[in-house]
Amino acid sequence: MSERIADVEIPDSALAKEATELIRDVADPLLYDHSRRVYLFGALRGRRLDLDFDPELLYVGAMFHDLGLTAEYRTSQQRFELDGADAARDFLLRHGLPADRARIVWTAIALHTTPGIPARMEPEVALVTAGVELDVLGLGLADLPAETRAAVVAAHPRPDFERRILRAFTEGVEHRPQTTFGNVKADVLARFVPGFERTDFVDVIEQSGWSA
Repeated sequence: MSERIADVEIPDSALAKEATELIRDVADPLLYDHSRRVYLFGALRGRRLDLDFDPELLYVGAMFHDLGLTAEYRTSQQRFELDGADAARDFLLRHGLPADRARIVWTAIALHTTPGIPARMEPEVALVTAGVELDVLGLGLADLPAETRAAVVAAHPRPDFERRILRAFTEGVEHRPQTTFGNVKADVLARFVPGFERTDFVDVIEQSGWSA
């Protein structure tokens, strides 16, 4: 029998089970529980909006979305979102999914910190971001019945979540500060990394080297 949390079924295909095992192996409980909540909150949002989404694709997108913050995957010099997106795409292609389906998951992860755009895209893309925004920012929290929220948190607790997730963000990107230009992670480094200086978009334009 498949697992259900807050009346949301957790995908139990071989692919979904392997995704779960991979994240369990490389992520600490903070990121594992957060990723599962992102799936649950995203699925609940999709149900509320009557969206036709693929639960398996949404699950992989949710589970891999913060992979670039883990010690094993955060060693690159690209944006952390791309670490998870690339890993998820490769994972799905290895399991024989068509490239267009893998692309949807890649996009969902790559754009999950980019407000406004995912909501106009495929349901799986929109719902990964919706799940992240609900769990991290509280957006849409008022639309969630208290008993539903309690069931999700009972299954995947979030003790001291705000402080711990900010630490995970910091540790995931502080070695690649240039990747925070133009995105929300610049706020994290500005708060928690002494000496960090934001790249200013206006400065970049004015110092572009064009003479006219």
